[in-house]
Amino acid sequence: MSKTTNTSFQAHDEQFSAIIGPDPSLELLAESHDYTFTHEASQKVCTTHVDLSQNPEVTCKEIPTKIPMANRGINYGKHHMLFCTQGSMTELIGLYRMSMTAPYELELVKQDFFGRPFNSVNDVVVYTDGSVWFTDPIYGYEQGYRPTPCLPNQVYWWCPNNGCIRAMADGFGRLNGICFSPDEKVVYITDTDRVHGDGTIDNQRVSSIYAFDLSISHGELCLTNCRVFAMADQGIPDGIKCDLSENIYSGCGDRINTWSSGGTLLGCILIGGEVANFCFGRNGEIFALNEHRLWRVQLGTRVKGALLGI
Repeated sequence: MSKTTNTSFQAHDEQFSAIIGPDPSLELLAESHDYTFTHEASQKVCTTHVDLSQNPEVTCKEIPTKIPMANRGINYGKHHMLFCTQGSMTELIGLYRMSMTAPYELELVKQDFFGRPFNSVNDVVVYTDGSVWFTDPIYGYEQGYRPTPCLPNQVYWWCPNNGCIRAMADGFGRLNGICFSPDEKVVYITDTDRVHGDGTIDNQRVSSIYAFDLSISHGELCLTNCRVFAMADQGIPDGIKCDLSENIYSGCGDRINTWSSGGTLLGCILIGGEVANFCFGRNGEIFALNEHRLWRVQLGTRVKGALLGI
């Protein structure tokens, strides 16, 4: 394992010091040159077991599954994961539920919007009432492994209890990541339209994070008051997470950017290469997915990720 000093942490605002703490660090935990085992969830589903003791050892174990082009995942209850799948020309895509223990039972739980197949399901979060929110851009079609899209780039809400599904927001260029604020009153959604799936880059297209208020209309959840929360200074805002202080983090090219709840860029964690996604560990840890490498970022120990609160 290799460890770098706090030169990897670039402050843009004095508030960043309280986030990174007195001794921030960036540590390489695992590396593979065989394939991109740490893209987002990887085409080969690889779980990385991290021993969170004082002297952790990291082992990677490939779990053979039939998930077609897995992208991102999230804890789903106590015993399962919920994976987004981007699919292929012939395989069914959507949301797959997988048990966390062998034999890793797998079930496709949602694959279409009233018979119209999803495009390339990209990111997913679970609301406290058990409903599932996910994004569905057309990246798979642009990259040549999905057929012509049958749906726009949209955000969906799905209730597994009764099967109800609704389109909640549209009008994005290429929507991507999604997360809730800690109190679940705000939804943050990234738009990575600056870079399309065919590799074209247009600096006049957006690379921004949008915030929506989660409201009630006629007894139903809806998204209101859409506004630009922040624009990425480098790269595109891909995966997105929130801490319990409602600071927002997003993988932006070769770094993880951190914004205040008001949208001020507080600082950057410079990693190098592409950081499409990441997750919080315990006591200020972030595990950054860097294509062929897995990194541990150590921030101040008071920082807690909003998803698990640890």
